[in-house]
Amino acid sequence: MKNRIISLLCACALSILISSCGQVPKVAEVGKPAPDFTLVDGNGKTWTLSQLRGQVLFINFWATWCPPCREEMPSMQILHTNLPKDKFKMLAILNNDNLMLAKSFARKLNLTMPILDDPGNIVGKKYGLTGVPETYIVDKQGIVREKFIGPAKWDSPDNVKMLMGYINQ
Repeated sequence: MKNRIISLLCACALSILISSCGQVPKVAEVGKPAPDFTLVDGNGKTWTLSQLRGQVLFINFWATWCPPCREEMPSMQILHTNLPKDKFKMLAILNNDNLMLAKSFARKLNLTMPILDDPGNIVGKKYGLTGVPETYIVDKQGIVREKFIGPAKWDSPDNVKMLMGYINQ
């Protein structure tokens, strides 16, 4: 009887292993469609990624407690201000942070890009977030074209050229 129970348990365990083998959670990948999401910004506006098709999207995961995130925000604001609003959208997604702190931080730096709250890191998980800051560039067809881990000087000539290349496609 004892051997039968052990055999049955082994068979169940093997079945579970085989059924889950090779199944990797879907996350954002360069060259694949961006995972869709709906989040609300600090002003109460709802943003749904799929409704922004036809525009180049700059999706940045950040937090107020993250020094590199805070350092890259002014260069992000320059992009947000200078790139064509009808062809480019910047979404700053707050990760594991307090929306009220983020709104206060944004006021101090005169940030005008939408700051979306991701309570529970639901969207971060969809994107396979490994930390902050992390940025994704999504083309007009909704395909992830670039993934940046870590901070960047977003208003640098190279980054502006890269973004304008997607905008002008």
